[in-house]
This record gives sequence, structure tokens and C-alpha cells, in this order.
Amino acid sequence: MATTLDGRRVAILAADGVERVELEQPRQALDDAGASTEVLSISSGKIQARDHDLKDAGTFAVDRLVGEASVEDYHALLLPGGTVNPDKLRMEPAAVEFVRRFVQSGKPVASICHGPWNFVEADVARGRRLTSWPSVRTDLRNAGAEVVDEEVVTDGNITTSRSPDDLPAFCERIVQEFAKAPQGAGAGGRA
Repeated sequence: MATTLDGRRVAILAADGVERVELEQPRQALDDAGASTEVLSISSGKIQARDHDLKDAGTFAVDRLVGEASVEDYHALLLPGGTVNPDKLRMEPAAVEFVRRFVQSGKPVASICHGPWNFVEADVARGRRLTSWPSVRTDLRNAGAEVVDEEVVTDGNITTSRSPDDLPAFCERIVQEFAKAPQGAGAGGRA
């Protein structure tokens, strides 16, 4: 039985330095399941994608500025990684507040690789069971998370994954988790 995301709006929060495959593959899985996805960022126009943090990998169009977006506009949130991307996001108060409010709303949130750095800055890692890229794990522990080394982990409304190698499992899980978000005329309310 295929999982459907028809009628669900998903925000993808990213900035320059996003790891291309970590935005592109989950977005494709969500779109294929019927979701409507929008890229939110801290600047308008386009964001620069990277391949293994080092090589230019094209751009993604920004649909909306995060400072102009509301948690109530979306059913779920995706936070891709790349080293530079989450570092830029955690320096922008509007992005940090958006992540904090999204997690607190109870709606599904998913993050991969370096993306869970966003949970540290938003102070929503405490008491959560999370995974990430190895270099982020100490930061997560210091922020009060229980850190595990598993390809994909779901704790409440947060799903995390370690690296691009885990994308098949991550994509499958986020479609399942995002399908739990209630459908309706608006995206508001708790999931």
C-alpha cells in the first residue's frame, strides 16, 4: 500500500551550501507521494547547492523567505544538511524561531546529516533520541539529546538520519511520518 501525502504542504528550509542530494532526493520522494513542497530560505532568489560540501552543484529556487512564512502554512518540515547550510541557518533568528515553533507544534520534522544542528540552536534537542553526521553528535549530546548511530531514527515528531548513504531509508521514513500530519483546509493544528 503506497503512502500518500496528497493535500499536504511541506516546507524545506535551506540556505547556500545545502548538500544537493539531501534536498533533491527527499523532495522528489515527497513530491512523488503527492506533497506540495516549497523551499524556504534566509535570502530570496536562488540558493547554491554543493556536492560533498566542496563542489558547486547548481542552485535551487527559493519559493519564500522563512521570515515571511508561518508554521501554520505547512504540515511538515524538512531540514537538509551540508555543512555550510545549517551553519548559515542557525545564525538567522527567523530560521531558528521557525524550527523551534515547528518542533513545538507537534507537526513532523525531518533532518539529515548536519541538519540536526538546527535543533541545537533552536533548543529542541534536549531529551530527544537523534542521529546525525558524526561531527555533529557531540553538539547534540551537549544540547541534551540521546545520540545513536542508526540510519534513521524517529522520536516523537522528529526524524533524523546520518548521511547521504542513508537517503533511501530516510526518504521512505519521512513519507510515512509526514503522512501522519492531518490533512485539511489549513495546515494549522497539532499533528
